[in-house]
Amino acid sequence: LLILCSLVPLRMKLKEDMSPLLLQVFRSVVWVYSVITFLPWYLLSGASRSQAHAKRVKARSVSRNPAGPYRAVSNQLKLVSLLHEGVDTLDKVFEYAVVHFPQRDCLGTREVLSEEDEIQPNGKVFKKVILGDYNWLSYEDTFHLSQRFGSGLAALGQKPLCNIAVFCETRAEWIIAAQACFMYNFPLVTLYSTLGGAAIAHGLNETEVTHIITSKDLLQSRLKAILMDVPRLKHIIVVDKKPTSWPDLPRGIMVHNMAAVQELGAKNLGCKQPVPSDIAVIMYTSGSTGIPKGVMISHSNIIAGITGMAERIPNLNENDTYIGYLPLAHVLELSAELVCVSHGCRIGYSSPQTLADQSSKIKKGSKGDTSVLRPTLMAAVPEIMDRIYKNVMTKVEEMSSVQKTLFVLAYNYKMEQISKGYSTPLCDRLVFRKVRSLLGGNTRVLWSGGAPLSAATQRFMNICFCCPVGQGYGLTETCGAGTISELSDYSTGRVGAPLVCSEIMLKDWEEGGYFSTDKPNPRGEILIGGPNVTMGYYKNEQKNREDFFVDANGQRWFCTGDIGEFHHDGCLKIIDRKKDLVKLQAGEYVSLGKVEAVLKNCPLIDNICAYANSDESYVIGFVVPNQKQLTTLAEQKGIRGSLEELCNHAEMEKEVLHIITDAAVTGKLERFEIPKKICLSPEPWTPETGLVTDAFKLKRKELKTHYQDDIERMYGGK
Repeated sequence: LLILCSLVPLRMKLKEDMSPLLLQVFRSVVWVYSVITFLPWYLLSGASRSQAHAKRVKARSVSRNPAGPYRAVSNQLKLVSLLHEGVDTLDKVFEYAVVHFPQRDCLGTREVLSEEDEIQPNGKVFKKVILGDYNWLSYEDTFHLSQRFGSGLAALGQKPLCNIAVFCETRAEWIIAAQACFMYNFPLVTLYSTLGGAAIAHGLNETEVTHIITSKDLLQSRLKAILMDVPRLKHIIVVDKKPTSWPDLPRGIMVHNMAAVQELGAKNLGCKQPVPSDIAVIMYTSGSTGIPKGVMISHSNIIAGITGMAERIPNLNENDTYIGYLPLAHVLELSAELVCVSHGCRIGYSSPQTLADQSSKIKKGSKGDTSVLRPTLMAAVPEIMDRIYKNVMTKVEEMSSVQKTLFVLAYNYKMEQISKGYSTPLCDRLVFRKVRSLLGGNTRVLWSGGAPLSAATQRFMNICFCCPVGQGYGLTETCGAGTISELSDYSTGRVGAPLVCSEIMLKDWEEGGYFSTDKPNPRGEILIGGPNVTMGYYKNEQKNREDFFVDANGQRWFCTGDIGEFHHDGCLKIIDRKKDLVKLQAGEYVSLGKVEAVLKNCPLIDNICAYANSDESYVIGFVVPNQKQLTTLAEQKGIRGSLEELCNHAEMEKEVLHIITDAAVTGKLERFEIPKKICLSPEPWTPETGLVTDAFKLKRKELKTHYQDDIERMYGGK
């Protein structure tokens, strides 16, 4: 198997496969170059100030107790809840932006020039598109469209403080509809477009919506089949411009075009404004642990959350461009876009299928969205960053010997430099410019959220894309806000200090052996408090009592179920999750998430789910292998067949397990944490399969059901 990189503990260097003599010559040249250039660069770049800033203490316990609560050093006395004085509801946030940036670009959408079907060698047909430039709506244009749409919804019978649903892909019309609802005080129910029919119907019925905003595609593919199960629904507003007739819908349901609703609303623009405590959004979670729960988020909750997030982005202003492609029904994307709107940035829309030149829907030879938009800001979930990392490393493996050697040497040199807090402008320009151009070449900040980002992937993004990666931690129940690492902090595996809107306590968890008195770092379950902590779950008092509480000072707190530790500089590291901890037959505790995080760095693995039964003595795993790496391994072993045949081949299973075991040992997993048996899955896990959420978090319950026969086989049941 061609494995490009062997990870050295902590440093994650690439393997330097060249003669020792040449390697020594290279290092000598680098040493001479460093000696000549270091002092002028150090004095002119302000590196010493940057290093001191990165190493300073960022948060402290306000009580001096190791359990906390921990707050950012700049806000020890009081948490921050507002971006601008008096701007305390989301409609006012948008009005503020319109007043200050009326003619600046706000929302951008690429024109579709042509579409065609492309037949693949395996006979499958993929739809390919050629896209033009971005067409932009100004802040003023967007405001007027939202105002008219809100008025039109009111004319269709939508009442203030009555719920309305949006079930739509990430696009400009989503934000226009959301701003309309914020203006007219219609609580917005958000649902993932990949939820199953029963989950969608559950959300719509529980919130008793009569109006839903959707797209033509989703109405046809997802909603149409469940309309009979949602008896209260009366009005469907389709955001697509082309008028469409739907003759075969149930009686009593009317379908409207978004433009027609805006035209209806142009006649009467009066509205009832919300107050900060009103519900702005009921956001249904992706359901990683069962039936989706609706999280009630007030205007003041979201504003507090985006206030904390914005503070961690230096020099955020109207000259920044953000690329929006993650689901807006996810709190990470919605919060990121509202942060951008509040500062007058422009937002260009994309999708995972059109993001880059190599994306699946982009016709070969034409430009993906990042190449055209050239964003300065971007958010990504670890799954997408992991894919970029593995794809680039595969390309490096295919380089000529000279090219690969130069890349590896530059990579390792830059890793050494950034670990000291130094930059490498020459390497960036000569070696990493082409990789950086995959995201447009202009990116200055990458946000990562939704799940833990592996240290290897984080360091790769730092090095190859020449920009800091701000890894954050938050949940829907805290408006996505909790912590974000500072951009000057190049350490890996941590999620930063508490935001200025939040404080964090550590609660002892005796069963798992985590205590705030632990040395060298206090550990425990993470509790997040602050004005960004939401109002609770919709119509679910039992879960509200379990997960939320209010302290003696009236502060609201959420119990996350995640286990963390605070480092000496006030930064948090997520080390475990209560629900992921399984006790084996012999009494050892295994953190399934920890096992998965270590093994996902293996180039052979695209995805993995560790599983353990308390009645058994060992861990097993379900693995989605990297097709290219698996095929190469099979050829080396003289095994032929389709991907499905290779995955079902006992010898291949054994070989992959051997490689996984080596990766586990390198990653310092304990003996009892290493999977003893695995099954290989030829089908990738996507939100559409129902095995992962929209943020690509594993749905353990669904995975267990899906692989039940394999579980019984691996545990000797059959």
